Amino acid sequence: MKRIAFILLLWSQGILAQQKDIVTPGSNLVIEGIPDIPVSIKNDVQRYTESRGASFSSWHPTKKQMIISTRFANVPQLHVVQMPMGDRKQVTFYEDAITNASYEPIAGKYFLFTKDIGGNEFSQLYRFDVATGEVTMISDGGRTQNGGMQWSRSGKQIAYSSTRRNGADRDVYIMDPANPSTDKRILELNGGGWGILDWSPDDKKLLLLESISANESHYWIADIAAGTKTALTDRDEKSISYSNAAFTSNGKGIYFITDKDNEFRRLSYMDLASGKINYISNIPWDIEGFTMSKDGNQVVFLTNEDGESKLYQMNTNGNKYVKLNNIPQGVYSQPVFHANNRDIAFTINSARSSTDIFVYDTKALTLQRWTESEMGGLVPDQLSMPSLIKWKSFDQREISGFYYQPAKKFTGKRPVMIVIHGGPEGQSRPNYIGANNYFLNEMGVAIILPNVRGSSGYGKTFIALDNGMKREESVKDIGALLDWIANRPELDANRVMVTGGSYGGYMTLAVATNYNDRIKCGLDVVGISNFNTFLKNTESYRRDLRRVEYGDERDTAMSAFFEKIAPLNNAGKIKKPMFIVQGGNDPRVPRTEAVQMADKIKANGGIVWYLEAKDEGHGFRKKSNADFQRLATILFMQKYLLDGM
Repeated sequence: MKRIAFILLLWSQGILAQQKDIVTPGSNLVIEGIPDIPVSIKNDVQRYTESRGASFSSWHPTKKQMIISTRFANVPQLHVVQMPMGDRKQVTFYEDAITNASYEPIAGKYFLFTKDIGGNEFSQLYRFDVATGEVTMISDGGRTQNGGMQWSRSGKQIAYSSTRRNGADRDVYIMDPANPSTDKRILELNGGGWGILDWSPDDKKLLLLESISANESHYWIADIAAGTKTALTDRDEKSISYSNAAFTSNGKGIYFITDKDNEFRRLSYMDLASGKINYISNIPWDIEGFTMSKDGNQVVFLTNEDGESKLYQMNTNGNKYVKLNNIPQGVYSQPVFHANNRDIAFTINSARSSTDIFVYDTKALTLQRWTESEMGGLVPDQLSMPSLIKWKSFDQREISGFYYQPAKKFTGKRPVMIVIHGGPEGQSRPNYIGANNYFLNEMGVAIILPNVRGSSGYGKTFIALDNGMKREESVKDIGALLDWIANRPELDANRVMVTGGSYGGYMTLAVATNYNDRIKCGLDVVGISNFNTFLKNTESYRRDLRRVEYGDERDTAMSAFFEKIAPLNNAGKIKKPMFIVQGGNDPRVPRTEAVQMADKIKANGGIVWYLEAKDEGHGFRKKSNADFQRLATILFMQKYLLDGM
């Protein structure tokens, strides 16, 4: 008996030893086809996974302090920072991410924030009492989206949008957050693309934006007391985009951004009495957003110039603007004025620095850093600086992207990872790529981020080039990129991996069906496998907006086109390994898109790895889940891109 017990002991110890040599996945993960991941990979990559960033949420109305969002555990939470480079005091502690907040604008006695559960995007409104730390839900708590909060000029009410009436249409409500029983719907609206931009100075009107598509939107003025709305722009105008807008301090006009009468979006001014428009900026790039000082005397606006950000300052008395200098190169977030009318907060992100918050003093013309986020074991000077590359597509149109070269220690032709952004009207920019630096520095894999037709940032003609039945023309842009790679002496055209998330996931699958012989493998993250089934199952508040972009599946010809190009229906062409990643609660691209694609590839005898996180939505936000996805990706690349290295 003693001998048997000893043998059993040795056996159990052996099992434990084996378990220690592999990464144990969480019980929340659904895993199919993925081999055991050696713990050695986790040890190798760990220093690349410990960097973090900080995003700005809200200025305190009377103090020069702010609320930020950053991550110190599994997900981002809210923190208070009381001075430049001051301690980050965490004030929320939830299992799900919180990335936004807004102080009550009179005394800052409380702030509001939104939070969903497990990435389902059914965000609810919460009030956080600063003195007591007490948190109160002030929205309905149902299967509804609530957000887009805008404070009245008096600071006594908020206007916000909600889908609570029917789950599809985004109505407008007003409320005193200190007394949620005052909650009142003032407008019933049709469609899910409505947003609230600003209150008039007398708190009697709201400026609304109706978004139809990336190429079409409209302004409306809502009379709060009457519960009516009036079109501010011509509803019959097509292919004109309006975005960020705000009332002037006297309420006689609005500053706004539009591409009306121009290829790019310009800062503009409209006199509300006459409707006359004055186009202010003449910069041949998109104006991405602006902030106006509380006294109405200054506007600071943000441009996107070939992927890089620039800030400009303008005096509203004459509307003359100048570029702000002495700001580090990078990609900026929209600036936000403090109530003191001089300080603006914004973030800077670059290839060699994570996202951090800076404050620019518009009177002293000085820049001050407020946060310096940890980069783990990464050394900024050792990170790849991307270069802007351009190539000609099938129709001789110039397409561009950003090229991150691997560490110089790697010799010979290098394998390539093509990373395609979502949207489709997103844009890849020269950002900090975080843990993906591991692919460059430790695996010797080059990374290319293309901006195929349909991307934003290159004018309204370019963004519309992939609409409707032109969908596959953006896929051909990747085919042309494969040609470009083949002509680069330092790159290995025989070892190319394609990946992307959301619409980028669809592009990954489409490339895998159209250019399967020219890639080694693919990684599809929350991607669309058939536009017909996607439009049927996506949440109702998004459906009509997506129909404008992708095409209306209720149209017989469009539906037939979707069936023709669907990666799901062309899965037999996929002969190379595919890794599919999905969130179980995804309201945008439901898990059914991933499941049906994985099942079809398996049925065809193809190689497919499948990873699903039950507690995530449209992409993995929890560090533990993202870390496991990354480890599995590294193993996948070692096996199929690097030929088992």
